[in-house]
Amino acid sequence: MIEMYEIEQTFANEKTHDIRSRVHAEIKACLPTSSLPQNAEIAVTAGSRGISNIVEILRETVSVLKDLGYSPFLIPAMGSHGGATAEGQMEVLKHLDITEDTVGAEIRSSMEVELVGHTPQGNAVYMDKHAFHADGIVVVNRVKAHTAFRGSVESGLSKMVTIGLGKIKGATFVHSNGALKMAENIINVSKYAIEHSPILMGLAIVENGYDETADIVGVRKDEWHEREADLLKKSKAMMPSLPIDEIDILIVEEMGKCFSGTGMDPNIIGRWRIDGVPEPKRPNITRLVVLDLAEKSFGNAQGIGLADFTTDRLVDKIDRKSTYTNALTATYLKRAMLPMIYPTEKEAIETAIQSLGPTTDLETLKIVQIPNTLHLNRAFISKTVLKELEKETKEFEVKGTQQLDFTKTGELTEKITV
Repeated sequence: MIEMYEIEQTFANEKTHDIRSRVHAEIKACLPTSSLPQNAEIAVTAGSRGISNIVEILRETVSVLKDLGYSPFLIPAMGSHGGATAEGQMEVLKHLDITEDTVGAEIRSSMEVELVGHTPQGNAVYMDKHAFHADGIVVVNRVKAHTAFRGSVESGLSKMVTIGLGKIKGATFVHSNGALKMAENIINVSKYAIEHSPILMGLAIVENGYDETADIVGVRKDEWHEREADLLKKSKAMMPSLPIDEIDILIVEEMGKCFSGTGMDPNIIGRWRIDGVPEPKRPNITRLVVLDLAEKSFGNAQGIGLADFTTDRLVDKIDRKSTYTNALTATYLKRAMLPMIYPTEKEAIETAIQSLGPTTDLETLKIVQIPNTLHLNRAFISKTVLKELEKETKEFEVKGTQQLDFTKTGELTEKITV
């Protein structure tokens, strides 16, 4: 058996405590009310990600718009998610507890889009028909690092405009040029959409290293991309990370869309698995074992292809339609391909260790066990990892020790409670 140490890492913990006041103040400061008629219908975007406090943020967005004399409604803005159907996207919102009752506004779901026009570069720009024909649109989304490309803006307001509001048709066109063109396409398409649609403002959410709301910022149209770029830098500075960069075995207890758009965040695990895109140099994980698919991912196992080993339990939960639709729309097919599958967690983990070669020394193995790629403040690490971590400047505390051991049915005896 291998001795493991439970550690608690310390990350950036800036936090917004009064969400209601923040939302109301930012919208009132940035909404161009002079251009809107009384009782104007305003579409508010609602995405599919597991954003902290999203129900309260959307509810207060609706509340302040009503206070100002407008008629807000929500639209699911999530590209191809929910099986790329209106009903499926409503179901995704329901599972996030985003309903007409919880946010206080009607939800209008449709996969129909309007062709807004074409960018000077020739990109088609599509937009959800309900949003496009509204008197105004408030774009609400979290700003953070994207899981497939790098750019001045990545996952955030511009991506919500381009892919979320574009539905599957817009998402397909934007992804069609490959990951290396994504950043450019998102800026070009969102710029055109902002100039040729009723978009009024953005409401950007930034989270800290503990998956908590760090900031909520209103973004005006005339400062859109510059402001979002600044917020992305702030978000990246607060991102959590694995304890060390060189790992022999990474055990991920759960993956899923509720943790990352790619099931396991490539920014955390250092794996892109995209044709034509070089893999990141850090972190470097030799073998990755993922044990289960979160219930809140609703069968979407996009990102399973980032792993090397997995279990029957995870594979049995996969909804191939939603997983394949997501992968085909993104064009990153490798991310949906299955790794080696084993009946139990014990067999998957032990095989991963054996695959390192016959001379592997269990005493010096660098093993890290995490609950998922979103919640990294608590982890189990082997002795060698602990020795390396003690040489670094990261803040952490050892909370206890246990053995990497299994039950009679082949399950890990110790897992991390989030």
